[in-house]
Amino acid sequence: MIDFETKNVKPMLIGQEGNAFDDDAYIYELKWDGERCIAYLDPSGKTELRNKRNEKMLLKVPELKELWTQAREKCILDGELMILKNGRPDFFEIQRRSLTTNTFKIELASKQFPATFVAFDILYYKDRDVTALPLSDRKVLLQKAFSESERLVLSRYVESNGTAFYQMAEQQELEGIVAKRKDSLYIQDKRTKDWIKIKRMLDDDFIICGYIQKQNNMISLVLGKYKDHVIVYEGHVTMGVGTDTLAQLLKLPSGYPPAGTPGGHGNEEAVWVQPKLVGVVKYMPRVGSDERHQSVFKGLRYDKRPEECL
Repeated sequence: MIDFETKNVKPMLIGQEGNAFDDDAYIYELKWDGERCIAYLDPSGKTELRNKRNEKMLLKVPELKELWTQAREKCILDGELMILKNGRPDFFEIQRRSLTTNTFKIELASKQFPATFVAFDILYYKDRDVTALPLSDRKVLLQKAFSESERLVLSRYVESNGTAFYQMAEQQELEGIVAKRKDSLYIQDKRTKDWIKIKRMLDDDFIICGYIQKQNNMISLVLGKYKDHVIVYEGHVTMGVGTDTLAQLLKLPSGYPPAGTPGGHGNEEAVWVQPKLVGVVKYMPRVGSDERHQSVFKGLRYDKRPEECL
């Protein structure tokens, strides 16, 4: 049962990836490239934003502190915290903001690249938990819950025509779309197959186990995941890795290579660190294979624990 005052919602998660399809039982909406957040809006004068780890986010995005003024009723919204640059969601920018602790830099960034909360679901409305309602009913309540502005917007969706909608997202070079069953309920902390991620490029979260400094000031990250409570080797990523990531790694104590790490492949030059950081890698899947190619490092994320990378 969701209670507004305790503010401890654990978001429902996408449990499946697939290809675009058409189905009258589904709605389709854009996959926003940002940071998942829960918004608690009280029209009596209170805004609270929490990420997936239930950490308070308003200090990072002070430009959103007045979202409560747009709420018509006390509500809890599920959505994506994002920053637009050149008309597109910019994952690096929202991650940079999440990592910034300097209040002056945060205030400056909030004016230069203000954040927006995109609401795609509602969990609490008019003093009651609405998670047991089907998604189609929750979407109706979501439209009633608040008025829109540049800082708080409603995620639009289409019905039935997932293939054409995905093609539009692909043409616009957006991340992709999410298909959701109209009758799906909202179950906290559940990875549900009622929500299907359909992406132009896939991404995944990896534990950063070490780094290799290469020629031309290039840095390669050594990746891992947990398997049976042991971190196993998952390869490297070099493209997109910057000095800001290296600076975070240099703060970590030394560690050990993950299980199954080959002795070659440059790993003999690796500097191993304690597996405390999680990074996002974007890639194109190889047909008929689990291998990744055209891998690009998108950035660090602090809303996920290493133990969640399975």
